Amino acid sequence: MRVIIVGAGISGLSLALSLHAAGIEAEVYEAVPEIRPLGVGINLLPHAMRELTELGLADVVASRGIATGALMYANRFGQEIWREPRGRAAGYHWPQISIRRGVLQMLLLEAVKTRLGEARIHLDHEAVSADPEAGVVRFRSRVTGEARPEARGDVVVAADGIHSALRAQLHPGEGPPVWNRRVLWRGVTLGRPYLNGRTMVMAGHQDQKFVCYPIDPAAEAEGKALVNWIAELRFRDETDWRREDWNRPGRLEDFLPRFEAWRFAWLDVPELIRGAEAIYEYPMVDRDPLERWTFGRLTLMGDAAHPMYPIGSNGASQGILDARTLAFELATRRDADAALAAYEAARRPATSRLVLANRGNGPEQVMQLAHERAPQGFAHVHDVLSPAELEEVAAGYKRLAGFDRDALNARPSLTVPA
Repeated sequence: MRVIIVGAGISGLSLALSLHAAGIEAEVYEAVPEIRPLGVGINLLPHAMRELTELGLADVVASRGIATGALMYANRFGQEIWREPRGRAAGYHWPQISIRRGVLQMLLLEAVKTRLGEARIHLDHEAVSADPEAGVVRFRSRVTGEARPEARGDVVVAADGIHSALRAQLHPGEGPPVWNRRVLWRGVTLGRPYLNGRTMVMAGHQDQKFVCYPIDPAAEAEGKALVNWIAELRFRDETDWRREDWNRPGRLEDFLPRFEAWRFAWLDVPELIRGAEAIYEYPMVDRDPLERWTFGRLTLMGDAAHPMYPIGSNGASQGILDARTLAFELATRRDADAALAAYEAARRPATSRLVLANRGNGPEQVMQLAHERAPQGFAHVHDVLSPAELEEVAAGYKRLAGFDRDALNARPSLTVPA
């Protein structure tokens, strides 16, 4: 069997490694002429770290990230709503790792080059169209615009992101991503550690939110914290924020005034924002869940299949789960058609529910409830939210997203037996 992977992002590279481990030939085609470490921080939840561990990447990923030990939700005054341990501290067999997205992608890329060979990665191959029945993909050079030789495989996987050309071919009437009038500004700041030094914080409510977490063990070793942060605002009227580009420069004057008062006893938010090495602006977009991913021998994966709001730290993790599931099914089913059907049955309904849950704030709904019930703050959180209510929001999302602790620890492996 030969698999053509369109896209060398996190899900595409994870698929290449998973297929190689299962003894299946893979070729990766990437649109850009050079893969560079772009983006800021992401979280790898324990279910994703389990899969990277089974690919033999646990140590190298952990060495370049921070093992998140706790998650805290707070209101806009910095009052704690909910706190829980994360990763191994919560009893998982695997950690939760906060890391730069670009660092993770380059680690995966180097592993693909080492294990599959650099010749298996084809750069400056932008997918234009595909013949799903024949397993053929047509490319052009992004640099010159000229046609590239087509690629043929037994299976084609479109892992080419939220603007996937192959998804657009399969669903031509879909249109652009859906914007929810929220805009994110993201940055990374070297500063002082806060709380226990390994806590992920989400503060505010659905119209104004701040998220931060440390991502660099080298800074931690020096007694500092390299903090990834996200400032989010919701706009009530039309704006020109429609472009989805993680590297569009952001302007402090567009959002910092709304956060000037967010000086908590344990964190100075405006100081953190001002200290950023660079700021990027991004409209918060997703796409409606699809009723079908697979056409013939072509299927979708990662953000090409289920782009979702960055809520609950699930985007990259779900792409990794896609990759591992598809590789397992291809290696253990009687033929490619059966494998693709099993992959879609396992992953499409689950990720569709997650896309919709994230539109409803996901686990961050506790912040919205606290804001609605006590907009000026509270003497004690249990005056506005019961312990049972808080626990159920957190536990319910873990079940939905596939990282309920007991279920994950007991789940069979997706590594193909030797």
